[in-house]
Amino acid sequence: MHGKRALMLLLRAAPLILFVLVVLVFGSMSDRFLSVANFRNILIQAAPIGILAIGMTFVLLVAEIDLSIGAIMYVTAAIMALYLPALPWAASLLIVLVLAMAAGVLNALVVVRLGVASFIVTLSSLFVFRGIAMYLSNTRTLMFPKPIRDLNRATVLEVPFAILVLVIVVIAAVIVLNHTRFGRQLFAVGGDREVAQKAGLPVRTIIFAAFVISGLCAGIGGFLSATQQGAVGPKFGDGIEFQVIAAAVLGGVSLFGGRGSVLGPIFGAVLIRTAIAGLTYINADPYIYPLVTAAIIFLAVAVDGIRTRALERFNQRTIRPIEAG
Repeated sequence: MHGKRALMLLLRAAPLILFVLVVLVFGSMSDRFLSVANFRNILIQAAPIGILAIGMTFVLLVAEIDLSIGAIMYVTAAIMALYLPALPWAASLLIVLVLAMAAGVLNALVVVRLGVASFIVTLSSLFVFRGIAMYLSNTRTLMFPKPIRDLNRATVLEVPFAILVLVIVVIAAVIVLNHTRFGRQLFAVGGDREVAQKAGLPVRTIIFAAFVISGLCAGIGGFLSATQQGAVGPKFGDGIEFQVIAAAVLGGVSLFGGRGSVLGPIFGAVLIRTAIAGLTYINADPYIYPLVTAAIIFLAVAVDGIRTRALERFNQRTIRPIEAG
């Protein structure tokens, strides 16, 4: 029994152990890496990934997946740069969020109404949304207006704008998941969809809402990325879905549904950005970056698989035969 508990503690602590190792390794290679300013920048850069990971958490909790978030970021940012430069940034953000939620609705309709696997649906919409953005922008790099770029340096009570937005999204997600009926239903559907259906839960509506929330978070994350990058081009949001999935899974969200939290994916996002920042500080070859990201994704999936199998074994009840009297 003690061995089982030790194994579970080790699996749960794996992301923290990896984070400590990353900090120690890069800290030993660069003194500037351990500065307060660097970790502040890491948090700011991790904010978009963290917000996207929160949206992904809602989808993963119901045992689905959304591969289109990077493309949603791109198409909404391209529309903002092309057609909304004269609007105040708050109005632009509102329109972006509506468009991003509409993209989530499209994904949800095909998954829920037609019963197509979410992997196929969102992989297809990834190419559709990215293709629309490339058509609209003619594959050009588009600059955002100065008010949007200035948000990257804006602070509220000394708190950077990106971190403030992340905190607001985290608080909202924690309330929804932990203190609402909808949050409990998400876990129930992800834990056993058939049982949830028999219990009378609106399974299709819950899955539908999860994809809309993922789209909403993609819009918020895309807007933050726009403030940080100052421009949108064909590579905007490209491949970010894999970092997001890795962040969520590293944070304890199961790929098999029914298990996870909000704060874990934020830690996963910080871990990924810390590794990327470390590579930057040591002037590593840019071609190494995808290899490091791939290693983190592999570790996240491996840990989740081992953790899921271990939980299944630990939860099994041993039925002893009745002894004859």
